[in-house]
Amino acid sequence: MRRRAVFAFLLALCACTQFPELDATQTPGVAQAPYPRLLPLDGLLVGPVATATPAVVAGIEGRVAALRARADRLRGPVVPARIKARMRRGVTGPL
Repeated sequence: MRRRAVFAFLLALCACTQFPELDATQTPGVAQAPYPRLLPLDGLLVGPVATATPAVVAGIEGRVAALRARADRLRGPVVPARIKARMRRGVTGPL
C-alpha cells in the first residue's frame, strides 16, 4: 500500500513540471503554411536501389577496424596486476 502511495506521489510530482514553449520555436511563416500533401506509400517505395560507392565502403570498413581495435583494448584487465596484488594484501594500518 505504501509503495502505491509513493508511486502516486512521484507521478503527481512529475505532472507538475514546466514544459518548454514550443510555439516560440517556429520559424516565421510556419503557422500560415499549408499542410503537406499526403502521398500513397507505393509511390514512395519505388525508386533506385541504394548502392554503396567504394569510398563509402572504405570509410565504413575503416570505422569497423577502428572500433574492433578499440574493443580489443577494452578487453584487457580493468585493474593492473600490481594494484590487484596490493589490494589482496589488504590494509594493514594507517595510510
